[in-house]
Parts: sequence; structure tokens; C-alpha cells
Amino acid sequence: MAESFGIHAARYDRTRPTYPTAMVDRIVAASPGRDVLDVGCGTGISSRQLQAAGCRVLGVDVDERMTEFARQSGVDVEVSTFEDWDPAGRTFDAVVAGQAWHWVDPVAGAAKAARVLRPGGRLALFWNVFGPPAEVAEAFNAVSRRVTPDLPGLPVGAGADGYSRLLGGTTDGIRAAGFHEPDEWRFPWQHTYTRDEWLDFVPTAGTHTRLPPDTLQALLDGFGAVIDGFGGSFMMLYTALVVTARQPD
Repeated sequence: MAESFGIHAARYDRTRPTYPTAMVDRIVAASPGRDVLDVGCGTGISSRQLQAAGCRVLGVDVDERMTEFARQSGVDVEVSTFEDWDPAGRTFDAVVAGQAWHWVDPVAGAAKAARVLRPGGRLALFWNVFGPPAEVAEAFNAVSRRVTPDLPGLPVGAGADGYSRLLGGTTDGIRAAGFHEPDEWRFPWQHTYTRDEWLDFVPTAGTHTRLPPDTLQALLDGFGAVIDGFGGSFMMLYTALVVTARQPD
């Protein structure tokens, strides 16, 4: 699944949300310098935001289709899993991962990050977690249960607290790698999706990238009917959730 997102690289970049400017600014301010390694950079969504904040960014990603898109958008990227990536003696002020660290071994990944960070460097792992209003979430989940009963569906309605419970291995790996005690930052924001915007987003979800075309269409038809029933749009409540720790001096 981790290597399936490149099927829709352009759509992924077009529909996946960016991150709050306040989050990016805080990561940059909490790092000792501006050299950043972006793990699982994908099409370069977070990399470009960091570049705009004045950082020099190197991306690492396993999917050549995603990395080619990132290069075309001005991001320097090397193709590899993070665990196997060769830093060739390079070190960084910050190691970040946007919507990607759950594809990295939490112990080996944190240890690798510790090795490539300069003294006092910052590890910042972040996700956009989302949930619409409860009635919209339940309607979406009902469609998923009907059309794709064997899949977990989109994680709508779980919110940041539900997501945090899934990240216990992440913080354990950070502690084992010798970082200072990890911290959690949250940046709430929201976005109103039209019917077309949400249906454009849905095929980029990891659970949906490999669905047969007829199944995916049935899912989109169901979601579209839900949004029509709510007047053609709905509010998505986002939280940019950051798990972060500092490398000892």
C-alpha cells in the first residue's frame, strides 16, 4: 500500500491538504538551522512549504512516480526507503515526515534520524488527521460498510485523539533512539469540501488506490449522494498533529 500512491501522483498533489503555516513556522523556529530532510516526501507537499519558509530541503521517498513529480516541482529527492537510505555523511538540522512515518519502522527510523541529525536537531513527524461532523461521518461510514465491507474505509470521525493512540510505537521508538522526551503539538484548522473536491480526494486514500474501477465508482457514487444530501458541501475539521523531539546537544 505504501507504494501505491504514485498511481495518482498528480491527483495526490492536487487534492491532499497542505499543513498550517503556524505548524511549519514552529518546526523551523524549534530547529537549530535550515537544513531539512523530508522522509516520505511524496510529491513534495510539505517540502515545498518548508522551502517557502526558507529551508534547504532534501526529500527521500520510495516511490519513483511520486519523486519524479516532486522533482518537477523543484524539490531535490532521492529514491529509497528511509531505513535503507545512505546519508553519505550528510547531516541535518531537522528530520521531518508528513503523513508518512507510519510507513517507517518506528525503532529503526528513529535511530536513523538520530544518526543524521546535528546536535540539538529536531525530529518532527506530522499528520493531518480529519473528521467531519458526526452525521456526515456516519453517512460516509455507512457507504463504506455497504460497498467495501472488508476495508477499514477512510478514517473519518476518529479525530486527533483517536489517531494519537495509534502512535504509541512512534514515541517508544523516539525514546529508544536517545531523543529528549517527545512532545505533541496540535494545530486545528478546517476546510469546506465541495462534492467534486471530495470525490477527487477519495481515490488517493491508501485503502482505495487499488480498488477495482467498478468498486471505486460505486464508492464515489455513494459518497456523492451523501454530500448532495447535505447541500453539496460539508465542513471537514482538521488537526495537524505533530510528534516531535529534540536531539541532545
